[in-house]
Amino acid sequence: MKKISRFLVSLFIGVSLIGAVQAQEAPDVLIKRLSTEIIDAAKTDKDIQSGNRQRINDLVETKVLPHINFERMTSLAVSKSWRTATPEQQKQLVTEFRTLLIHTYSGAITQIRDQRVEFKPFRSAPDDTEVEVKSLVIQTRGEPLQLSYRLEKTASGWKIFDINVLGAWLVETYKGSFSAEVNKSGVDGLIKTLIEKNKKLAAAPAKK
Repeated sequence: MKKISRFLVSLFIGVSLIGAVQAQEAPDVLIKRLSTEIIDAAKTDKDIQSGNRQRINDLVETKVLPHINFERMTSLAVSKSWRTATPEQQKQLVTEFRTLLIHTYSGAITQIRDQRVEFKPFRSAPDDTEVEVKSLVIQTRGEPLQLSYRLEKTASGWKIFDINVLGAWLVETYKGSFSAEVNKSGVDGLIKTLIEKNKKLAAAPAKK
């Protein structure tokens, strides 16, 4: 869980608390702009700094989530079991995985302090529908974190569907635990586990 939390702090640094973006905005330009916005928001919003859960959740729901393809992220994390799940199970999985990430994101955003982001040269072809944006998160203490985003081109603009920190992809991190739960209790067992986890996170006091 500590590793996942580290992932999500980095994700928040790269996903902005802003309004809808233009569909034609280049993916690297999008991520750069979002990085500046999220860092500024975390540093200046007193409600966020104080751990106001409602304020943070509202920002996550309205500003962050529109830039993430949760259905694809969920299908990748659930892996081969996604194909055998019923449409209703798939819907439940997306809903609960989305809720899980919202809870985790809301805690991670309060941990942002003095980080800044440097971007590596971006390479892509005009007809690419999937790209990777690479960067370094510079911290006041400790070594820089290697951070990459996988984005896909959609009708409403570029969407994030995975993130890599220090060589490990977020989807792969969840895939292992999800697979173990499915092998143990089936898809319904995974859904039940996610529901219970979300209830515990919702009841836990907000972190500052």
